[in-house]
Amino acid sequence: MSERTKLSYDAFKEQLKTVKLLSLDVDGILTDGGLYYTETGDELRKFNVKDGMGMKNARAAGVELCIISASTTNAIQERGKRLGLTHVYTGAKNKIEILQKICDELKISLENVAHMGDDLNDISIMEKIGTPITVGDAMEEVKRNTVYITQKNGGQGAVREICDLLVMLNS
Repeated sequence: MSERTKLSYDAFKEQLKTVKLLSLDVDGILTDGGLYYTETGDELRKFNVKDGMGMKNARAAGVELCIISASTTNAIQERGKRLGLTHVYTGAKNKIEILQKICDELKISLENVAHMGDDLNDISIMEKIGTPITVGDAMEEVKRNTVYITQKNGGQGAVREICDLLVMLNS
């Protein structure tokens, strides 16, 4: 794995102008990575509503969004549905293969993709796309493979931080 050069904030904004698709991991990006279990063993996740509003705003500004997660919970599908996302993939064993399929369908290049991930299973995507992004509390190996690290942590507005920039640059 080669380390990617971190971009200054201004250079990062310039690079974001090329982004047509924002791909998102779930655990540690759209959530804080914590899992809650009910007495009956059901698994729950807490999503940030500000991230959700940012995602809706980015879609309205013309940016495509997708969710690609290794997790298999129905909560992810439900969250994607409530946000109006067409591309929500759970149980993803090969994230880059799924992302390539989405790009082919949307007729865009991997160079025009930003992906937000925080753990080792996101590196396969980050090595092949134009704009790999992570959050402040990501794994160190992931931080080394990104061009930008958000000010916010996962599940605490990091996605909104990127979506707001995309909206500003696409308005």
